[in-house]
Amino acid sequence: MMKYVVLICTLVMLLGTNVAWAQAPERTPKQQPTTAAPAAVPAGELALGSISLGRAVKADGKPLAQGTYQLRLTSQNATPEAKGESPSSERWVEFVRGGKVLGREVVTIVPQSEIGLVQKDTPPARNGAKVETLKGGDYVRVWINRNGNHYLIHLPVEAA
Repeated sequence: MMKYVVLICTLVMLLGTNVAWAQAPERTPKQQPTTAAPAAVPAGELALGSISLGRAVKADGKPLAQGTYQLRLTSQNATPEAKGESPSSERWVEFVRGGKVLGREVVTIVPQSEIGLVQKDTPPARNGAKVETLKGGDYVRVWINRNGNHYLIHLPVEAA
């Protein structure tokens, strides 16, 4: 007898749940925030400005001495574009001193509208740059803010 009571109660609960689901109001999806159109990534070469490296680093696996360099964005893409990636968001940047290219490294280009999603630190001033050693001391980050885009370069520190 007890089995029948449990069975009937279970059936009533299941039927009541199905009725509740059938009568649930239709939900509309949440409105997604609109995003601003990203700044155009430069198509060709672009002078990014000068920076001073306070210590020796490696650029593309080769040593790069401390000192002041002019940075030049090349038109060469660093990697094939991944699905959903902005066109030309990773390119090569050259480290130039005295008119001679002394090294090159991959630069990640992030539009101003997306920098808050990528980087939490205070960005450099408009058309400015900052060079800082990252936590742990193993990498130096070069961060350039130019023409509505941020250019991030990460260089491993050269072993002493």
